[in-house]
Amino acid sequence: MKRVFSMFAFAALTILNVATVSAQEETTKGFHQELKERFIQGGPEFMGIVLLCLILGLAVAIERIIYLNMATTNTKKLAANVEEALTSGGVEAAKEVCRNTKGPVASIYYQGLDRIDEGLDAVEKAVVAYGGVQMGQLEKNVSWVSLFIAVAPMLGFMGTVIGMILAFDKISQAGGLDASLIAGDIKVALLTTVFGLIVAIILQIFYNYIIAKIDSIVNDMEDASIILIDLLIRNKVQG
Repeated sequence: MKRVFSMFAFAALTILNVATVSAQEETTKGFHQELKERFIQGGPEFMGIVLLCLILGLAVAIERIIYLNMATTNTKKLAANVEEALTSGGVEAAKEVCRNTKGPVASIYYQGLDRIDEGLDAVEKAVVAYGGVQMGQLEKNVSWVSLFIAVAPMLGFMGTVIGMILAFDKISQAGGLDASLIAGDIKVALLTTVFGLIVAIILQIFYNYIIAKIDSIVNDMEDASIILIDLLIRNKVQG
């Protein structure tokens, strides 16, 4: 009896799981289908440009995220390796460590070590100057993402304004207010605004992450510059 009950329970759970998965698939399919239909209803003129903003913005954002993740360096580990190389092999060994390490912090270290013959003041100036160059590399193309964030909703608002103008034209031609006459134009007008705002929100999330990542790397660069000068003074490296 217990075995039969267990079989029925197992069958019921299986049916419930299948029904749940089917319902989720229908919901997902329905959402994508609804999104596609709404996009088509919005009209190709403005919706296509808004979609282009999303594609280009995401392309730039993803490229920057990949670059920034590759540019992230374990500053403490690098400083320890450079100090060990300075102690055991001198400046050339430390420069070799920097050459074999990726990221802006290693590049700054290399530039500073390369000017060690000119004294610590020259090292400090080189580190500051090259830090500015590396910061420019980190921020490269980020302004395009902010541009797409601003343009996408403005295009949506423009589509809304044009749709409302068309609706009022129909009202003036009909000589009276008929809701069914202008409902379609108003719906299309509002859809462009909705999609423009969605694109702006998506890109804004990526933009904020990129800015936070850049700030983190810049802070590491500034800390690394101080660590390098202290390291050279501590090891009494002279030009």
